[in-house]
Amino acid sequence: MITYVFPGQGAQRKGMGESLFDEFRELISQADDILGYSIKRLCLEDPDFHLNQTEYTQPALYTVGALSYFQKLRQTGIKPDFVAGHSLGEYNAPLAAGAFDFITGLRLVQKRGELMSRAAGGGMVAVVGLSEDRIREALQQHRLSSLDIANLNSPSQIVISGPKADIEHARTVFEGMKDVKMYIPLRTSGAFHSRYMAEAAKEFEAFLSGVEFGPMAIPVISNVYARPYKPSEIKDNLVKQITHSVKWTESIRYLMGRGTWYSKRSDRAGC
Repeated sequence: MITYVFPGQGAQRKGMGESLFDEFRELISQADDILGYSIKRLCLEDPDFHLNQTEYTQPALYTVGALSYFQKLRQTGIKPDFVAGHSLGEYNAPLAAGAFDFITGLRLVQKRGELMSRAAGGGMVAVVGLSEDRIREALQQHRLSSLDIANLNSPSQIVISGPKADIEHARTVFEGMKDVKMYIPLRTSGAFHSRYMAEAAKEFEAFLSGVEFGPMAIPVISNVYARPYKPSEIKDNLVKQITHSVKWTESIRYLMGRGTWYSKRSDRAGC
């Protein structure tokens, strides 16, 4: 069985999607009308240095992920058995599954990025070398209760999220632990997937109340539950993932248990 996976924020880079924009000119024209700027110019040139700003990053990554998927379908004619996406990439997954069209998804991520960008003063950092349990113990032991576990990316690569000052204070704690290999600040503008996104989640829930979702033809793996979406829970999943941890390790283990292999093109921006 085949799974397509889509990247989240932090995967952006200038030049991504270069081979895609001219192939999907009609969709790009529609996207530009909605966004009010050239998505192609943002991705390829980034003249105003906006690509790493959340309200621009999310539409850019969503667009490149969507076009990568559409191109893959054109080239192979093969639809995957499962789809999954990391954080922002979770919007490409239900798009691929047929829950909404490209333009609806773009409006969703545009609003999501706008709301999440308002939560200033936060940051995220990847801790490499420790298990989830050891990170939780360190946070408790050193009274770092203001920090949340945001992304469980692998058994030993875990992202914590919270106020920037506390993220920086935690550096000395984790870099002083012998098994920590790296402490890497991420290219995000807020404390995503944490309690500090509660207001953004609340406003996004209100926004989603006016959106209708169609049936999904492909199972979509939820970041929150690491299991396939239930048809009636699309809105609930998209709201909860703003404040909840991304259970990526558990998601991949679930898919491996189903005997899947992964697309080598749709799992990264710039394909």
